[in-house]
Amino acid sequence: MNTSPNKNSKENLKEQKEHTCSLILHNDDINTFEYIIESLIEICHHDPYQASQCAVLAHYKGACEIKHGIKDELYQLQNYFNDKNIYVTIE
Repeated sequence: MNTSPNKNSKENLKEQKEHTCSLILHNDDINTFEYIIESLIEICHHDPYQASQCAVLAHYKGACEIKHGIKDELYQLQNYFNDKNIYVTIE
């Protein structure tokens, strides 16, 4: 049984993509930009520029993808945001 390494890595990549999701930040009228930005830096390890851009996008568009990854890892991040009363979903 001889399988080429490229085929295995392509299958692994496809499998990983199927198990990845997005963490979405939703706009709210409760939290300040500063609080959202600080939380994105703390929880998602965004740099200040990236965090501020996500906050602005969520404000004007209603939502913004803030993290892409494996669903189980995103659940943990979602809980951190929930503890801070910031509305995020996993899609």
